[in-house]
Amino acid sequence: MPAKRVAQGRTVAKATRTVAKAKTVDVAFALPADVQADSVALCGEFNEWSAENVKLERDGDGSWRATVALEPGRSYRYRYLLDGQRWENAWQADGYVPNPYGGDDSVIVVE
Repeated sequence: MPAKRVAQGRTVAKATRTVAKAKTVDVAFALPADVQADSVALCGEFNEWSAENVKLERDGDGSWRATVALEPGRSYRYRYLLDGQRWENAWQADGYVPNPYGGDDSVIVVE
């Protein structure tokens, strides 16, 4: 509620405006329809690499999609886990970084 002050016997509302920085940004993750899998999990730094937290769902065109709220101003490593067994990188990631398992992790930069 705005603060009020008294000016010449009248109460006047003091207007203040604050611009809040977004705490999270919705980021869409997708794989094309031709990915051969019965299930796809999104695993990354944002969910402690859990294969349970974010499951992609088939869209009307057959592609796989999920949206995750991420904090802007940083980058995140991630990968897709197909059928609980095969790792797949994002085909259009912002970059790739070697991981300790001899492969690469996809990287997304969230602004």
